[in-house]
Amino acid sequence: MQPVPTSQKLIPTWYVDPADEQHMAEGHAPIWRHIVALMPEGDLSTRTVLDFGCNQGGFLRQLHALRPFSRALGVDIAEQSVQRAEALKGALPVQHTTDVGLAGWTDHFDLAFSHEVIYLIEDIQAHARTLFDVLRPGGVYYAITGCHTDNPQWPRWRQIVAERTHTDVQDRSVSDYAQAFERAGFAVTARLFEYPGFVPYAPDGWSPDFYQALAYYTRSKVMFRLVKR
Repeated sequence: MQPVPTSQKLIPTWYVDPADEQHMAEGHAPIWRHIVALMPEGDLSTRTVLDFGCNQGGFLRQLHALRPFSRALGVDIAEQSVQRAEALKGALPVQHTTDVGLAGWTDHFDLAFSHEVIYLIEDIQAHARTLFDVLRPGGVYYAITGCHTDNPQWPRWRQIVAERTHTDVQDRSVSDYAQAFERAGFAVTARLFEYPGFVPYAPDGWSPDFYQALAYYTRSKVMFRLVKR
């Protein structure tokens, strides 16, 4: 297994202002439901699941409520967020770690997810190899992102991420991601996210106007479905 480079250092929280962590989780909740709705995998009762970039663990809690899984691991470089995820998990069969290198998890997971995470990873090829290694043969990795150079809002978002978070962003196109995952051995497919729900008007600086916020979900956000051959 190829470890994630040591430049993926631990941070306290994703946002500089920890209060924004909860706001992010609330905003992502309907998006997470759409991710689950798009999955062809129905019964997860015997499946093991990985959430790469779990933050406070909200996606895995929601996934288990909608399609209960056997067990899961959430991993994130944000130490305080991982601690919060552990505190919130209750009796769910979930554990959390900051070991993004995923040492000891070879051929372990049936499904893996990352939502708006891959654009933060410095060495995307090493990440692709790591996810390939930890999946079982035939396992599926869903990587969802709208943070790429094909997104016309990317220059604006790149600056906001630099100002508001503890992370470093990477400039890649949708094709760059596809090529990296294909080289790692995945069968690569993707689709536009096409979120069908209503998008709230939230003048928070991310989009210059409301139309751009609406267009983002139908024109820019991409959901990769990557199958381990």
